[in-house]
This record gives sequence, C-alpha cells and structure tokens, in this order.
Amino acid sequence: MEYIKKPVDIEVRSFEIIEEELGAKKNKFLPEQLPIVKRVIHTTADFEYADLLEFSDDAIESCINALKNGGKIYCDTQMIANGLSKPNLTKFGYTAYSLVSDPEVAKEAKERGVTRSIVGMEKASKDADTNIFLIGNAPTALFRLKELIDSGEVSKPALIVGVPVGFVGAAESKEILPGSGIPHIVVKGRKGGSTVAVSILHGILYQMFTREGF
Repeated sequence: MEYIKKPVDIEVRSFEIIEEELGAKKNKFLPEQLPIVKRVIHTTADFEYADLLEFSDDAIESCINALKNGGKIYCDTQMIANGLSKPNLTKFGYTAYSLVSDPEVAKEAKERGVTRSIVGMEKASKDADTNIFLIGNAPTALFRLKELIDSGEVSKPALIVGVPVGFVGAAESKEILPGSGIPHIVVKGRKGGSTVAVSILHGILYQMFTREGF
C-alpha cells in the first residue's frame, strides 16, 4: 500500500484536506483568524471547531503586540506549558509556566477547600510580567481570572485563550468572556482542552513569524 512518508508532505496534505472540507465556512473568519481555525482542526480532526471558535476583534493583534515585548504565559496545565514551542517563545523573550503542581499551591488549595487551579491563577495573575493566559482544562481558573480582572485586582491581559474542556462549568466559564472587553479566543460549549490551547497560540506565533520574517 502506498502512503505518504515525509512529515512535511503529510502536513501539507492535511491542510489541503482541511481547506477543501471547510468550504464556505472559511468566509466567516477574518484572514488572521482562519489559520488558527485550521490549526485547531488539524490538531483535533474535528471540523465542529469551525462553528465553536470565537474571537474578540482585537485578540490576535493584542497577543502579537504583547509577544513583541517579552513576558510570561501562564498555563492552567503543565501539559500546555510543555506543549508550547520553547525555541519559538524564546525568540520573543517569552516563557511559559504552570503552578498547578507547585507544592505551596497544593497546600493552600487544600487548606482553603478550592481547586489548585484557582490558587495558581491567583498567584500568576498578580505577576506583572504574565500577560497571556492559556486555559485548557480548568473552568475554575477562567472564572477566577475574570473575577480578579472585574474587581480591579489585576490588569486586563493581552489575551485569554479560554478553552477548558468538560461537563461542569466548562461551557459556562467561556460565556463570561464575549462582551467583556478582554481580548480573548474561546471554544463555545464543552469541547476544548490543552492541545487546543497549544494549537491556538502556535497559530498566532506562526503568523507572527510570517509578518516579522523569521
């Protein structure tokens, strides 16, 4: 049986298939949004994401402007932090991190009777250098971040990627971002996950490489 063996050829053919099967749905997205939609579909093999992804108008530009100036990306899982391309982030003076496995975070969460995601978000959001948030697992992290922004305890970030997956609070947590004035990219409903969060940020990074000539 003949099959494609070269990694580059596999990726090229994959995106050709995505382009073909998206059809007219491509027209609902802005030019800078469409590559991100395609990358999420490439990661998940799920075309429903073309109906579920929602962008604030300023999301991509706000993220790109932040990336040009260096900083930190907070991830609600270590899987997201590990999945991001460290060499690419390093080019822009960025690092990605998660606090959910930090012993002090775990200790405080147990004492307070809340999720580690809540405590980790509280600590990360008050770090002035952390201005991009990738939330792919815990709705409580997204709820808490929005509360802290609304109360004025932390500044509005450059971007929130809100794609927590699950049955309890996931869909509801993503409904709080549209109309908030916070730059955001969300996946409506229950779907999402760490790999989706990673693919969204990589989609933005690749656009930036094209613009900046990397």
